[in-house]
Amino acid sequence: MKQFIPHTLSGNTFLLSSDRCIFWQEQKTLILSDLHLGKTGHFRKAGIAVPQAIFKEDMQRLVTLLQLYKPQQVVVIGDMFHSVDNKEHDFFIRWRKDFAQLAIMLVKGNHDILKESWYTGAGIQVCCGEDGSVSRALKIGNFVFTHDINDPLLDPIDPSLYFFSGHIHPGISIHGLANQSLHFPCFYFGEQYAVLPAFSRFTGTYTIKPKRGEAVYALLPNNHLKGELGGIMKV
Repeated sequence: MKQFIPHTLSGNTFLLSSDRCIFWQEQKTLILSDLHLGKTGHFRKAGIAVPQAIFKEDMQRLVTLLQLYKPQQVVVIGDMFHSVDNKEHDFFIRWRKDFAQLAIMLVKGNHDILKESWYTGAGIQVCCGEDGSVSRALKIGNFVFTHDINDPLLDPIDPSLYFFSGHIHPGISIHGLANQSLHFPCFYFGEQYAVLPAFSRFTGTYTIKPKRGEAVYALLPNNHLKGELGGIMKV
């Protein structure tokens, strides 16, 4: 089963990974959305028994991707962190020291509510406008990265640009015989914008209904019984 599939836009190649990220070859940039780091710690603080292994697995998967692609920078399209500071954020700070030279750009999402000083201390560059205010979008060449494509405060979509977003944690239902159906997280590529799956596996999904001509790539889980790794396939 394929672990990645190339998707071409305006002469640029974006490798879509079964590990819920995109590697932009021309810019040597790893693109992620909705990591929700600290979410399991947030739930435990609220008295809900969620194992920390989920957080550690997400972080290890990120390390593996950095070692595989060796990106010059990482662009996070929002919701890098889930809520206020907790012990898992301390773990991230220790992890960050091992990758201190790696540039991390964050386009803030609705869950990114930590103090600005925290991001600065963690070596994360929050996208800002020319006036120094927090920006809702990051433009690189002909591509724009924003957390929520439907954000009412986002500037009108420029038809000459292509947008990458996250936020909704897209999923696709695939129907088979006898009314059977399976549901998978996915990448969605429309005419004007794309939506990335949540990098964290500790998230729900929103079922999308693609139109003719739009591209969807489903992310298949590991099959432990058969010893098979998960993969990615075009629907």
